[in-house]
Amino acid sequence: MTDAWAQRVADADWQAITADVDEHGGALLPPPSEAAELRAEYEADRFRSTVDMARYRFGSGEYKYFATPYPEPLERLKQALYPRLLPIARDWWARLGRPSPWPDHLDGWLAACHAAGQTKSTAILLKYGPGDWNALHRDLYGDMIFPLQVVVNLSEPGVDHTGGEFLLLEQRPRAQSRGSSFTIPRGHGFVFTTRERPVRSSRGWSAAPVRHGVSTVRSGLRFTLGLVFHDAA
Repeated sequence: MTDAWAQRVADADWQAITADVDEHGGALLPPPSEAAELRAEYEADRFRSTVDMARYRFGSGEYKYFATPYPEPLERLKQALYPRLLPIARDWWARLGRPSPWPDHLDGWLAACHAAGQTKSTAILLKYGPGDWNALHRDLYGDMIFPLQVVVNLSEPGVDHTGGEFLLLEQRPRAQSRGSSFTIPRGHGFVFTTRERPVRSSRGWSAAPVRHGVSTVRSGLRFTLGLVFHDAA
């Protein structure tokens, strides 16, 4: 069977994606072919836990953490994305004068997470209905952090739902924060920073903290796949 996830990842213009992430804090990725398949997983028995976002004051809506082993398309996507994101992560940490702890392969990095006590799976499916939203936050889960993550929109904006734009809020060094919103087409991924990214300042490079969220869904249903490249404590 053709590995559609890996092929789409390999065919992407990673030079342009890197430039967009550096300039805007996030960048669109090309769509794989299994969006409908992953959306259907929401009703399957593949999850280790379910979170009611309103209960924990995270916003409103619901998400589920996949149990491992992940569904095959999801595992393929994570394995294909990691080596493409790794050069960006290493370059960012070099600009900030930090050593980069990430090995060449995802399995080696996850083994390091597990050795540090971060053993819980972090891939999630999120479901938003009318009035639901996601508060600005960062998906850290422990001390072992990969600085980039990906969301994949599994619904068609303007058809399956209205509202529900993806939000980034960046705290600029010694300046007002910058907010950005993105409409992610169905099936497309969006890569963005997990915690912070380097930005130029009067003192060279500074770390700009970034949080992400989702604006209020006005109608319909919005399903999203979230991929974090470190596991949770």
